[in-house]
Amino acid sequence: MSQSFHETRVGRRRFLSRVGCGVAAAAAWPAAFEAPAGEAPALPPIATFSKVFQELKLSYDESAEITAAVGLDGVDCPVRPGGQVAPERVGEELPRYVEALGKRKLRLLLLTTAILSPATPHAETILRLARQFGVKYYRLGYWNYRNGETPGRLLREIQAQLKDLERLNRELGMCAIFQNHSGGGIVGAKVRDMYEAVRCCDPEFVGIAFDLSHALIELGEDWRTAFNELRSHFRIAYVKDVKRPSHFCRFGEGELGPSGFFKLLASLGYRAPVSMHTEYDWEGKGNPKTREALTKALGDDLGVLRRWLAAGA
Repeated sequence: MSQSFHETRVGRRRFLSRVGCGVAAAAAWPAAFEAPAGEAPALPPIATFSKVFQELKLSYDESAEITAAVGLDGVDCPVRPGGQVAPERVGEELPRYVEALGKRKLRLLLLTTAILSPATPHAETILRLARQFGVKYYRLGYWNYRNGETPGRLLREIQAQLKDLERLNRELGMCAIFQNHSGGGIVGAKVRDMYEAVRCCDPEFVGIAFDLSHALIELGEDWRTAFNELRSHFRIAYVKDVKRPSHFCRFGEGELGPSGFFKLLASLGYRAPVSMHTEYDWEGKGNPKTREALTKALGDDLGVLRRWLAAGA
């Protein structure tokens, strides 16, 4: 355990008791999203990928204000180099962000990291603190194929790193998620190699975050075959809309809605958090980036996403 974790542990304990985000509450968090008996199933909680707030250099309070105003359930926070929270400052910064969210009855639902193994700098500090705040799922960083090296060798290295993370996650009660991402040289772009990397792990502790838009870019309609192969390890849905070949767009203007993906989620009984990614020119071409424009874009995307989820159910 790192020294920084020890140094801030007492302060965090006081903070946790103040905002009511202890581990016992965290273990039961999905119950808050269950519908009463006899009513239609509740929709999964939706988190905005809060990287979008960095475009306006918003504070944690300002980020939480917009998240609440839009009607989201919480955030998927990037805790990585260049992220909304810097890994080396996580002990100081993440509690501040959680406190700002808690004041508005919002949650830290997911975490996005650069973690590749327990040896990644600050990895254990980040994960132990995140677990105290109720986070179960955290996104891993990325691996890239190296020139002149066979893919099999790199995949074996990744498998060994993931097995080490599996042991730590088992202790913490967390799950690392490996996201598919389009782009040449990225492990997981073709999805099947990503599954090859995680299949040796218990999906309770190492799983897959499936991003259909990236899969459409890389695989086209073959995404269904790839998804069926990795279904045993599917844990989290990442959602952004796309117009192929590679253009992300406002929700409802692309191919995501009619893809059948949300009916698939409903058939699986999906109730984990959904990570909503607003990754297009939300301000409108030639217009300045403002809080008002971002709030509207997030609200519009959320409305479409909730309709998709409801229609799928």
